[in-house]
Amino acid sequence: MNDGSRLPAGFEALEPFAARWAAESAAERDRLRAESSEAERIAFYRAGKDLLAPALASLDRRPLGELDDREQCLLNLMLGFAHVAIAVEVQGDLEEQRARLRRHLRITRSSADL
Repeated sequence: MNDGSRLPAGFEALEPFAARWAAESAAERDRLRAESSEAERIAFYRAGKDLLAPALASLDRRPLGELDDREQCLLNLMLGFAHVAIAVEVQGDLEEQRARLRRHLRITRSSADL
């Protein structure tokens, strides 16, 4: 069945964020964070914060190599959420300044990309 959704059932509230934030690499997630506006980050953060634990619980039910496309998209989205949560919860008003500085420290690969 193809209903057009990119995410598993139960995560419909995150669907508007999937196309933008479900990047496949850490470098891409970092780039998206740096290029996003505060309003974009806060909207994603508010939509995702209460769904993080259920998403991780759902993803933990299967080995990473056995995730279907929707589950993989959810995993990528939650990895993107981690970047956004740091920006919102930790950096706060300093995010814009720090984003400019992060351009000098590029992520080329991470363990999440393996």
